[in-house]
Amino acid sequence: MPARNVIKPYVENGAYHLYNRGVEKRLLFLDGMDYGVLLRYLKEYLLTKDTDNLSKRLSDPNTSYKEKDTILKLIRLNNFSESLNLLAYCLMPNHFHFLVRQTGANTIDQFMQSLCTRYTMYFNRKYKRVGTLFQSVYKAVLVDNDEQFLHLTRYIHRQALASQGETLQDQPSSNPEYLSDRKSPWVHPEEILAFFSKTLPHLSYMSFVKEKEDSEIIKKLTLED
Repeated sequence: MPARNVIKPYVENGAYHLYNRGVEKRLLFLDGMDYGVLLRYLKEYLLTKDTDNLSKRLSDPNTSYKEKDTILKLIRLNNFSESLNLLAYCLMPNHFHFLVRQTGANTIDQFMQSLCTRYTMYFNRKYKRVGTLFQSVYKAVLVDNDEQFLHLTRYIHRQALASQGETLQDQPSSNPEYLSDRKSPWVHPEEILAFFSKTLPHLSYMSFVKEKEDSEIIKKLTLED
């Protein structure tokens, strides 16, 4: 029997919880650079590609050969800005969580294959290893109601909370976008934040995140043992 959430019923305009961890539960991120590389990949895939500006820089005689090589790679790189929105994310040492909404029926599979393959190549090259980095195929769960939708974002962002108290760790997540502490055009918190108040603290998104999780609602959306 295949592992839970490996077989994925994809639908147009569907919201999905995507997650995976390192093979044999190994670490996926060994230092700050590793986190930064995956975040840069997300930005390159999800930010609208300025092809005109890239082409101008490529034709500029003052652009170095090294810069031109980088520009050519960016021009050829897959881009999902028109077909996939990243609503929330958290990167943990040995796993990751994404909440995304796709417009087409096949975007997620193309996006995840490209992202995971590219990061594996980077990781293996840096740490002089070979073979699979991620545990099997990534998992995906269709989020089919508002209650599940909201509780899932809380689950994802609570991954970035310290085990003691409610102090944010340095684990990379979209929590700063939700608190208006940072604005990243490739992260889209507005769909979730529309459910919360911007002026009443007890009805704010942060107040919601600090509440106790409902384990029954998110039970099927979490990693297997």
